Amino acid sequence: MIKKEEVLKKLKTVVDPEININIVDLGLIYDVRIDQNSKFVEIDMTLTTQGCPLKFEFVDLIETAVKKIKDVKNVKINFVWEPAWTPERVSDKIRKEFGI
Repeated sequence: MIKKEEVLKKLKTVVDPEININIVDLGLIYDVRIDQNSKFVEIDMTLTTQGCPLKFEFVDLIETAVKKIKDVKNVKINFVWEPAWTPERVSDKIRKEFGI
């Protein structure tokens, strides 16, 4: 069985190279859905800006990370722009670390 917590754990290994924070704590992941029958993971995420040059790099990194989970066959990433990302989406852990 594929668990959402396990997917999020793998997503935390994907780090935004420009600011050195993982995409979960950065608040870029909006939703994770799992179809246990087809072993399919669908991820809704955003970027800090629509023109982010790392978009396709993130797709590759995310697919690679999530496919390391036993039983995952396919991964789909949907980029969404609503609600827009703001610094308020950053996790409390990172806020404390950076004194925000």
